[in-house]
Amino acid sequence: MSLHITPLTDPDGSLYSRRLVWLASDADAIPVGTAFLRLFADAGQRHLAELTVHVHAVERRKCVGSRLLDIAVAAARDDARRCVIAQTEAGSPGDRFLSARGFRKVLTLRFTRLSLADVDITTLAEIIERPRPGYRLASWQGTVPDDIAQTFAASRRAMDDMPMDDTDYGTVTWDVDRVRAVAQAVEERGDLLHTVVAIDKSDGSIAGFTELVVPGNGKGDGQHYGTGVLPEHRGHGLGRWMKAESISQAHGHYPDLDGLLTDTADDNTYMRHINDSLGYLPTHEALQYQLDL
Repeated sequence: MSLHITPLTDPDGSLYSRRLVWLASDADAIPVGTAFLRLFADAGQRHLAELTVHVHAVERRKCVGSRLLDIAVAAARDDARRCVIAQTEAGSPGDRFLSARGFRKVLTLRFTRLSLADVDITTLAEIIERPRPGYRLASWQGTVPDDIAQTFAASRRAMDDMPMDDTDYGTVTWDVDRVRAVAQAVEERGDLLHTVVAIDKSDGSIAGFTELVVPGNGKGDGQHYGTGVLPEHRGHGLGRWMKAESISQAHGHYPDLDGLLTDTADDNTYMRHINDSLGYLPTHEALQYQLDL
């Protein structure tokens, strides 16, 4: 098969990462595949690149994916990256492709869904109303309010020790500009970002957070972005408390919303237990692969 690879300019760049893009076309200039390589710019992730390869179903097994992968991996090496990660659904063609090309499986993600039509509102209310001495809940939509922006950015380190199995993921540095940039990105694509936090009453600092993104039209499924509790505040049930409040708000504010989706690392038993207890049911598994350069 005659194949032409064209590098493209990608506008999806920021202070925190940039992407390289390649388009594969056949002899008739018909697109048959793409590759996206995200190069992280954060100090704790400059060793890392994230690869996404798509090949049209009828063009598979014709070396399109292999050509795109080789070019992307070479670009990662040229940029002094230490490893490349890629995610695919378990049992999919991508699963077999990455394994055959020298990638090793480093993480299993379990995807689950909560049907809002089946939510037990009474149980949720009991969880939310149970006192957590020394803490209170707060929430907002969109960008974090200015008066708690600094403590919210500081609370993001709650994700630093998130179980990632063997993934060489590094650490993400958060500041006020970054949390605002995330909220802006969600808004610009037309979605709604909802955040619930647990606040330490003793000093007004944020002890933990959970984020939910809802489609702008309020229909379909929402997506949980992350839930974390700072190490010094763990053991008080704050994660389940915040997530129950987030579910309750989604159920009350969006009558046309069907459900809520989340993904959790297989060995993150704490968060998996929370999701199970709140009624989330498994949908599928995804695998994260890594190529060490």
